[in-house]
Amino acid sequence: MTIAARSAPGQGKAMKVSFEFFPPKNEDMEARLWESIGRLETLNPHFVSVTYGAGGSTRDRTHRTVRRIVQETGMKPAAHLTCVSATKAEIDEVIQDYWDAGVRHIVALRGDPPEGIGQKYVPHEGGYVNASDLAAGIKAVGDFEISVGCYPEKHPESRDYAYDIDLLKKKIDNGATRAITQFFFEADTYFRYLERVRKAGIDIPIVPGIMLQPNFKASSAWPACAAPPCRSGWRSSMRGSRTIRKPANW
Repeated sequence: MTIAARSAPGQGKAMKVSFEFFPPKNEDMEARLWESIGRLETLNPHFVSVTYGAGGSTRDRTHRTVRRIVQETGMKPAAHLTCVSATKAEIDEVIQDYWDAGVRHIVALRGDPPEGIGQKYVPHEGGYVNASDLAAGIKAVGDFEISVGCYPEKHPESRDYAYDIDLLKKKIDNGATRAITQFFFEADTYFRYLERVRKAGIDIPIVPGIMLQPNFKASSAWPACAAPPCRSGWRSSMRGSRTIRKPANW
């Protein structure tokens, strides 16, 4: 079933879209980012988010980008924040800095292990344990809007869907008001997940995370939690093609 058919009951509502930005690594990338921000602002996105590098590696650049969005645009920024490689006190300082800068929306994530994806995650000594713990910490600092991650095909570390959904419930209990999905390749993957969480009594917005990837080779490095059941078939169909000219069903 197509997205249009599944979405028919809500066709009268305007679609809300957000964009995710990566903090620039150098002056040239910063110039390109702000050129893109200028173009995308005309689309009046619901909000825009700025990612937070592994181990807090982009903390200063993320904060600088978010602060500039607040000061120089009419868009509402959401700052990504993770638990990785920092104590609660250090993270609380970042949260307070965002509040003081006028930011009122944070995307709270556990983050990947500093050693890399696939390694065992160990909470930082004296730090927040996971995203639900972080959400509670954010709420303790200020009345932020909090978005969190969720996984249509469950997080690779979750033993089953029930456990995965219980983790999402804990995030909501601690203040999360929106969940953004891990990216997926098939629309029905999202709709099946939506049905599953609604049956579990979760009623916050579940926003589909969409990542358009025009480079087939780069998609080979995507994490295992990104659509494992359909990924091999999708890759087989694209093998030999340098680019994806028309991303199907997106």
